[in-house]
Amino acid sequence: MTLSDWLAHLEGLHPKGQAGIELGLDRIRLVKAALDQRQHCPVITVGGTNGKGSTCAYLENIIRHAGYRVGCYTSPHILAYNERVRIDGQPVADDALCAAFARVEAARQAAGQISLTYFEFGTLAAWEVFAAAGVEAAVLEVGLGGRLDAVNAYEPDVAIVTTVALDHTDWLGPDRESIGFEKAGIFRTGKPALCADPQPPQRLLDHAANIGVDLRLIGRDFGFERPGAEVAESRLQWRWWCRSGGQVMRRALAYPGLRGPTQLYNAAVALAALEAIADKLPVTMQAIRPGLIETELTGRFQVVPGRPAIVLDVGHNPQAISVLAGNLSNMGFFNRTHAVVGMLADKDIAGALQALKDRVDYWYVATLGGPRGTSAETLEGIIRDSGLGGEVFCHPTPQAAMRAAIQATQGQAAESDRILAFGSFYTVAGALEALRKKPA
Repeated sequence: MTLSDWLAHLEGLHPKGQAGIELGLDRIRLVKAALDQRQHCPVITVGGTNGKGSTCAYLENIIRHAGYRVGCYTSPHILAYNERVRIDGQPVADDALCAAFARVEAARQAAGQISLTYFEFGTLAAWEVFAAAGVEAAVLEVGLGGRLDAVNAYEPDVAIVTTVALDHTDWLGPDRESIGFEKAGIFRTGKPALCADPQPPQRLLDHAANIGVDLRLIGRDFGFERPGAEVAESRLQWRWWCRSGGQVMRRALAYPGLRGPTQLYNAAVALAALEAIADKLPVTMQAIRPGLIETELTGRFQVVPGRPAIVLDVGHNPQAISVLAGNLSNMGFFNRTHAVVGMLADKDIAGALQALKDRVDYWYVATLGGPRGTSAETLEGIIRDSGLGGEVFCHPTPQAAMRAAIQATQGQAAESDRILAFGSFYTVAGALEALRKKPA
């Protein structure tokens, strides 16, 4: 079976296909036991509403620079499934994934034809790939929530919650307190856990205290400082700090490779997590400095060089798009902004887009397919009813919307314009496909 064959098989195991969500750990634990999977290296689990992918990328890159063989499992992918499973920063080959899928399928059948979801099957296969490669550290990104997510079948040596905001409320609860409790489910008794949200929900704090977690909070136990404008290095350096052994240590660092002020939260919690398990996985400043600077990640306020300027961002909830709006403000002057947007129906679309009110001149709204997709016409109605401003044009796909935006920004008059593609991993994937097929 080819990788495409296997992915079709995974989708067929659940009635809702790739989009099927069925939280719970019973199924994955049964198949994990049938595989006789054992943890052979330090594990870092990363959860949170926003910032998970960036934090995983920093951890992966720093650990790799420290000379360890590192496996990283993230989701979703943008262009190819292989992006989800990386070893030393590189997506694994099709044959390694196919071999892992075959082992998982055999174990699934041996365990009694367990009905795994797409994500559960993929999570088990990722660990099979890591075990076969002999990785010396594993970074695992939570898919949805935490407590009942498939990744939580593995035991972290340190757990991270980046942020807690409203998203997936149908599954995780209607407010930050409920969501915070679900995300705190990745914490373990006696193990270090970190939260990079400046205002962590009380239920997250209470759960950590109830089970005896070594909880470390940003602003109290670790954090960052930006030198004032009067300091010559203010645009070149930031300072990370962390309490350790009764003392506070500080390190001056160059700004991370990923753009935007919120990346300092992600970088700070990544460094604090590595400090928390330094006895198991020591890293030096010689690894940290290039590890942060050289980190790249598709679709996280990714600016494509050239004219017009093109920004790709997978942000899809109010908190993420509010951050995106702030980052856009810091880019400098642009004559007009052309926004390519497609979103899933289970998101707070009106609330998320509010951050871009009166910031977009032309909207190229795209229909996203599948059971969770939103039609372009629905997006058009939300933009008009919310009074967000700008002209709206409907398109059948993100690819078509991106091509229209590119066409509208051709010529000398549009050189000072910018294109923003955002709202979903699917939207960014379509935008990238359109850019790759862009006429010379």
